[in-house]
Amino acid sequence: MLLFTPGPTPVPESVRMAMSTPTIHHRTPEFEAIFAKAREGLLKLMQTDECVMLASTGTGAMEAAVTNLAKKKVLFVNAGKFGERFGKIADAFGYETVELKYAWNTPASVEDIEEALKNEPDIDTICIQISESAGGLRHPVEEIAKRAKEINSDIAIIADGITAVGVEPIDVSNIDALIAGSQKALMLPPGLAMIGLSEYAVNRIGKGRNYYFNLASEISKQRKNTTAYTAATTLIIGLNAIFEEIDKCGGMEKLYRDTAARAKANMEALASIGFDLYPQTPALSMSAVYDEEADSIRKLLKSKYGVNIAGGQDHLKGKLFRINQMGLIEAYEAAWVVNAIELALDDMGRREYNGNANRVFNEIYFKESSV
Repeated sequence: MLLFTPGPTPVPESVRMAMSTPTIHHRTPEFEAIFAKAREGLLKLMQTDECVMLASTGTGAMEAAVTNLAKKKVLFVNAGKFGERFGKIADAFGYETVELKYAWNTPASVEDIEEALKNEPDIDTICIQISESAGGLRHPVEEIAKRAKEINSDIAIIADGITAVGVEPIDVSNIDALIAGSQKALMLPPGLAMIGLSEYAVNRIGKGRNYYFNLASEISKQRKNTTAYTAATTLIIGLNAIFEEIDKCGGMEKLYRDTAARAKANMEALASIGFDLYPQTPALSMSAVYDEEADSIRKLLKSKYGVNIAGGQDHLKGKLFRINQMGLIEAYEAAWVVNAIELALDDMGRREYNGNANRVFNEIYFKESSV
């Protein structure tokens, strides 16, 4: 079965083998050396001034970022389940909130952020997704962060990059907390969350409202290549292995180029067989397609063609399918996914199969990835 959901993504065999080695104690010089290497790789990936690793899902990192950086009032962008989650986290900890709500296919605008900051000048934190995976949407986070900092240099910008880190280069010049998760482009099992932090964020962090998710404590410990609490040792070993695997395959620049090529090839292949992408500004992490028979397509893919892709949530349940584009993916596997979709359309009597999706994918991908 080919796993093409936008998280969890498949774990490469070399990484699985690295994580299958005997368990190592986390309070030893041996693990400190492993941790130091992972920390170095993560800082290089995120391009931030500081970073921390947490034994947590991405939601834990979202909570940690909010509770350590927000002071009183949080502006959050809600264009999907994960933007909505930022609001729920802020509510749970008693922050005042300002919500900018959009349809799940519609990106936030710089103008709306400007207006909100004008009307609510006491907003001290902005929370937004880079890639909102509920609908495959890419927000213009870099432009929003830049303008927000121009209006108020003391505002903290928290960016959920869980389906963006490792997918494309991210300009972190005006981002204070960049969140990532292990089970997306980093191709690890779930359970390790990461936050890249600006120097401003490090200086702003106080005691926070958490015990476990106390970033001041974690920064202090992790600068010494250890953790405040038990480290996710196996996943951190896997993180080093995935960095090595990426290097073997040509490095981050090649991974970014291949991901962009795969995204374009998927979009063109799907368009060639009659589909339109759902989001107005598609993320590179996945192709999200609105279709009234999305569930029937997904069921055929899984039962007949050995492909597992994701569906929609809430009002899009049964009407959206999402194809992963993150990570080290073999071109022939990605080509088979769109080919299988075309075969499924033939099975359903919607379109006669002629191999067009496979042909278009390969033409686009190999042209774009070789540039």
